[in-house]
Amino acid sequence: MQAQEVILCSASAQSSNAGIGSITIHDIQTGATLASFKQTNAGSRSVAVLESKSLQGGVVLAAQTDKTVLNVYNFQKDQLALKIILPEKPSCLTLDKTGNFCAAGTAQGRIYLWETASGILFNCWDAHYRQVNVLRFTVDGAALLSGGDDSAVSVWSVSRLVNNESQNELPTPFCTLSDHTLPVTDIVCGIGLFPNCRVLTSSVDHSVKVWDLASKSLLSTFEFPSPIDSLAWDLTERFFFATCNEKGSIYKIHLFRQKTRFSGQIVEAVGGSGANDVMRIENDIIEAQKKRLIQVGQPIASIALSFASNILLVGTTEGSILMYDVPSHQHLRTITANKGLSITYIRTMLKPPDLIGHVNLDFRVGSSVDLKDTIPIKPIVPFQRMKDAKAREAHEVLIMTKNRALKPIDYSTFYESDEFLKEHAFFVQPITSPNAPESSVASLQSRVQDLEAEVVRLKSQLGQAKGVNDAMWDTVVHRLVGQGKGDPQEKDQPSRKRGRIGT
Repeated sequence: MQAQEVILCSASAQSSNAGIGSITIHDIQTGATLASFKQTNAGSRSVAVLESKSLQGGVVLAAQTDKTVLNVYNFQKDQLALKIILPEKPSCLTLDKTGNFCAAGTAQGRIYLWETASGILFNCWDAHYRQVNVLRFTVDGAALLSGGDDSAVSVWSVSRLVNNESQNELPTPFCTLSDHTLPVTDIVCGIGLFPNCRVLTSSVDHSVKVWDLASKSLLSTFEFPSPIDSLAWDLTERFFFATCNEKGSIYKIHLFRQKTRFSGQIVEAVGGSGANDVMRIENDIIEAQKKRLIQVGQPIASIALSFASNILLVGTTEGSILMYDVPSHQHLRTITANKGLSITYIRTMLKPPDLIGHVNLDFRVGSSVDLKDTIPIKPIVPFQRMKDAKAREAHEVLIMTKNRALKPIDYSTFYESDEFLKEHAFFVQPITSPNAPESSVASLQSRVQDLEAEVVRLKSQLGQAKGVNDAMWDTVVHRLVGQGKGDPQEKDQPSRKRGRIGT
C-alpha cells in the first residue's frame, strides 16, 4: 500500500449565526475533500488526533468551545462515535502519541489527566494561576508541558502524575520555565526522549524562546515586532515559523547559518548563549530580507508543516487553507471548502487505511471483510468527572491482543522492492557514478579545477618568496664574511710598514 499524505483540519464557527463547524480531511495534492465529520465546534488547540496504525484504528477528540462536551470520532464512520461530559469547560486539549492519556486545561488554571482506555481520572490539580492556553506531550509521552496566562511554562512528569502513592499530594513540576512576561500562546516539543529534548514557546510579549529541558535552561530568545500566536517547527529543528495574527504575517527563522571561515563555508548554530542572547527581528530587516516574511493578507488561526517540511499549511479565520512552498515562499494552492468558518486546527498525517469511503482491505489483519473486524478502533470510554479511589484500585484497561493463529503481516510488501532498490541506489551512489546528476558532477569538477589552479599559484608564489629569501641570505652572508676578512689585513699593514722602515 502506497502511503499518502493528507490534511486534517478543524473548522469552527466564530459566531452563532455562522452555523456548525466540522472536521475535514483533504488531499494535500489536489485539495479534494476525502471525509468530513460534522456536529463539532472545536476551539483553538482543542483538537487531538491519534493516527490509525496497522492493527488499530485512530480517533479524533474535539473539545467544544461553548460546552463542557468532548466529541469523539473515528475514521471508520462520519458520525459522532461518543460524547463525553467533562467536569469543566476545557480551554485546551492534548493526547499523547500512543493515545493512552488525555489532558485538558481549563480557564481556572486547572489540568485534568485521564486514561483513555479506562476513563479513570488519574490526577486533577491547579497548575496555573490563570487560564491554561496550551498543553503538549513530549514525543515519548513522558512529560506534559502547560502554558497559561500567568506567563509560566510548567513541565510535569507523567510518571509522577499517575503514581498511586502520591495521589493525595499536590503535584510539583519537573521545572518551570518563567522567562516570559505575558501570556504564553503556543508550545512545540522537539525530537528526543524526555528530558533530552528542546522546546519552543511563544508569548504575547513578542518573543519566541528556545529551551533545553535537560539543563532546564534558556538557550535563545527571538524578539518580533508583534505578538506571536502560533508556531511550526521543522522536524529536524533547522528552522521554525512564527505567526502574527494581527498583521497576517509569518516569519521564518533559521536556527543555523552559513559562515565563511578559512576559505570555506561552515555551518554554526544561531544563538545558544542563554538569557542574554536576544536576536531582534526588526521591521527594516524583514523588509530588506523578503525571504524571511510571508504576507498572507488574512488573520491567521493555525499553521503546520508537511512531513518533508517542504509545504507550509496556513489556516485563516476566513475558512481558507493556504499552501506555500517553504524554500521559495511561493503560494501553491488555496482550499476554500470551509469558507465562512475559522480553521482553528490543522496538521498533516498519513491517509488512514480505515478512512470511510477509502478503505483499503489489503491492510486487514484477518480474513473478515467487516471493517470493525478488519481494524479495531482504539478503545475510549467516558471520562470520570471526579477522582474515585475504589475504581482506580480495581480499574481495568481494554488491551487488544494479537491473534496467534494469524500470519504476521509482511510489511515489506508495502514498499515495492524495485522502487526501494532504485531509490537506495540513488542515495548511496558514489560521486563519480555515471548515474549521478550532471549538475553536481560538473560543479565538483569545476571546484577541483579551481583548487588545482590555486595550488599552482601558491607554489609559484612560494618559489618567488624562496628566491627572494635566498638572495637576501647570500647578500648578508657575503657582506659579513667580507667584513670579517678585511679587519686583520688593515691591522697588519702598519706593522709591515714599520718593519720596512726599521730595516
